[in-house]
Parts: sequence; C-alpha cells; structure tokens
Amino acid sequence: MTAANGPPARPLPVATRTAPAAGALWVKVCGLRSVADVEAAAQAGADAVGFVFHPASPRHLELDAARELARAVPAGVASVAVFLHPSRARVAAVLEAIAPDWVQCDLADVATLSLPAGQRVLPVLRAVDAGGAAVASAPVSPAGDAPPRRCLFEGARSGAGERADWSQAAQLARRAEVVLAGGLDAANVADALRAVRPYGVDVSSGVERERGVKDAARIREFVRAARAAAAALSSEERTP
Repeated sequence: MTAANGPPARPLPVATRTAPAAGALWVKVCGLRSVADVEAAAQAGADAVGFVFHPASPRHLELDAARELARAVPAGVASVAVFLHPSRARVAAVLEAIAPDWVQCDLADVATLSLPAGQRVLPVLRAVDAGGAAVASAPVSPAGDAPPRRCLFEGARSGAGERADWSQAAQLARRAEVVLAGGLDAANVADALRAVRPYGVDVSSGVERERGVKDAARIREFVRAARAAAAALSSEERTP
C-alpha cells in the first residue's frame, strides 16, 4: 500500500497499540501541517495525529507534504487520514501515499468507498436538531439508529471550531465509543468530559495560534488538561 517514494511500510498496529488503557482517554490532534506539529503532538502524549485531505480546508495537505509528515509519526502514535466527501480516487491515492492507521470520513461516505481489507475507519456522525432533522450530512440520531461501535461526533461543519451538541453527544456516548470533536480547547475540555463521558477527544482549531497554524504550547496545554480531567473523573468514579 506504500508508494515507492512514500514512507517506509509500517506494520498494521495491533488493537492495543493505538487504544488507551482501560478507562484512559484517547486524544487526537488533528489538522497537522508540519513535522514540528507532529513532533509536538507526539511529545505532548497524543494517541493519534490527523492529516486533512480536503482542498477547501486551510489544513489540507498535498501528497508530498503528507508523506513527509507520515514519516515523522513515531511508533505508538496512530495516523488518521481525514476526508470530507472524498472521491474513491482521492482516498486511494492517500492510502497509497501514507498508509494511515485510520480513515476518517462521514458515515454516509464510508459505503461509497473501496477500502482495503483490514483498513480501520472512524466514521463521523453529526448532530440532528430538536425535531430530528439533519443539520449536516450523515446524521445519526443519538437516540435512534444504531451507531457504529466507535465514531467521531461533531457539529455541522468540520474544522470550524463549532462546538458540538454535548447533550446529543452524551446520549450517543452511552451506546458507542465516542470521540468528541468540535470547539474543544484546554479551557473547556474538562467540562466536555464531564458532560459527555467520551471515549476520546479530537482537537484542531483549539490548539492553533491562527487558522490552520498549530501552536506547540497550546497542544501541550490541551493534552495536559484532557489527561488531568480524565484522571479526575476516573478517581471520582472509583470513590465509594
């Protein structure tokens, strides 16, 4: 699956490699655009890094840049290729170039893609309004349709810093392993964890100094805040 001039082939990670320990929080830093970004996320203790392949996004990567970043991802950190309504050809090119551990795209798009056997997918679910109508593509009612076992939940627009509906996310988190995304930062991640009790969190704009430009200090602050909040909740749950 690796291009001749792409990153060296990496073995598919086993389940324990990119999953947190029981009760631990899975943390993904998304929209990385430089090797320094990748290094900052890994050094901060992120479990996964996300690379965006959507030309309309300020975080979009061309394949040559993506190859360089993929080579910088250390063992033990998962790489996630992030798409929004991609073509089959686009996904195939990215898989060939960087061999990501995960593919992330809207749930409705998953069925349209031709993915290799064994490719792990993180489907994106989006909010529905109070009347049950979709506010974005690929909605799944948190209290209705059966969700995937693990999924990412966010608001209507990816990468816009818009906070997801935490009440809907909490409903979904009782039925699936939810990675909460949308509008998270170091200041609100503790409140988000308490409200939703997600499997993981995904941050992008909340660790940027300007749109599309990551800040290493903010990455460290976010991961530290998320880990501390998760540990505090875990301690509370263990206290009789």
